[in-house]
Amino acid sequence: MAALINHSVRRYLQTSARRAAQVRGPSAVSGGHEGGFKTWKNLTLFVAFPAIGLCAVNCYLDHQNHPHERPPFIKYEYLRIRSKRFPWGDGNHSLFHNPHANALPDGYEDEH
Repeated sequence: MAALINHSVRRYLQTSARRAAQVRGPSAVSGGHEGGFKTWKNLTLFVAFPAIGLCAVNCYLDHQNHPHERPPFIKYEYLRIRSKRFPWGDGNHSLFHNPHANALPDGYEDEH
């Protein structure tokens, strides 16, 4: 009797798991491309790429309209602390140092 109940419970659990795993209707994983592929393709082409282009144009126009002057140097004691030299160059410049934007501990470099 126990074997019969055990068998029927296992069979019930296996078939209910199969029913739950079945895909009904169009789906992205159902074997075809009908379950959202076209929607995401169209969103990418007609929404995402134009939005990226508009953001790029906005950044370019903003860069052209506003002068970019560097802020005045104020020597704060907690900024630009060099407890150890950088392992490249003279040890005082960061790896991607920009003399116009990045100040050294003593102030901006004079641009020639």
